[in-house]
Amino acid sequence: MRIAMWSGPRNLSTAMMYAFGARGDCAVWDEPLYAAYLTATGIDHPMRDQIIAAGEPDPDRVIARCLGPVPGDKPHFYQKHMTQHMIDEVDRGWIGDVVNVFLIRHPARVIASYDAKRENPTLDDIGFPQQLSLFEQVQAAGHKAIVIDSHDIRADPETMLRKLCAAIGLDFDPAMLRWEPGGHPDDGVWAPHWYGAVHKSTGFAGAEGPLPQVPAHLQDVLTQALPIYARLREMAI
Repeated sequence: MRIAMWSGPRNLSTAMMYAFGARGDCAVWDEPLYAAYLTATGIDHPMRDQIIAAGEPDPDRVIARCLGPVPGDKPHFYQKHMTQHMIDEVDRGWIGDVVNVFLIRHPARVIASYDAKRENPTLDDIGFPQQLSLFEQVQAAGHKAIVIDSHDIRADPETMLRKLCAAIGLDFDPAMLRWEPGGHPDDGVWAPHWYGAVHKSTGFAGAEGPLPQVPAHLQDVLTQALPIYARLREMAI
């Protein structure tokens, strides 16, 4: 089984990769299209040159690997995809060949967290329109489109991971609830910049508190993202 987890940044996506990576039957791949995205767009991200050098800049080759042999000959392949990486140059015809899961988070939390790492994110930077577009494409094609909210996972990790595994058609493994601190061998080269908190963790953090205050100059981004989040939230398991 190939699982494509479609998420925006700052969205519990790395912890979810660690959860699936803790299973003995699952290979993981951290943001397969990151190098291709940076190459095509010219966007200046932290560690841009290192990311391109370490990755594959041709999206067609990335997709071929997503659909090809699973690393380590494992039965399952979890792919942590960022929705903002799915630009127009990237073919979408392959997404019907994977199980598609959409990991969502309230945009106020996403914006506040992203702004602390890379200032002044735009709506496209946080991936909300791209996530909705991908969801609608999967749904329109008659494929399974599973939505799960990171808020619910943090509130009750075991219950939500059991629900997710059932929706995917995968047996739940209690190993998904714990991992070793210090990162995962399959972390992307960008991990030192983005993954500080999760590298210190050994499992999912506790329930989230009140929504953070979004700075005034990012209120427009929040206003645009909220209806998208609400639409996907209605579909969450």
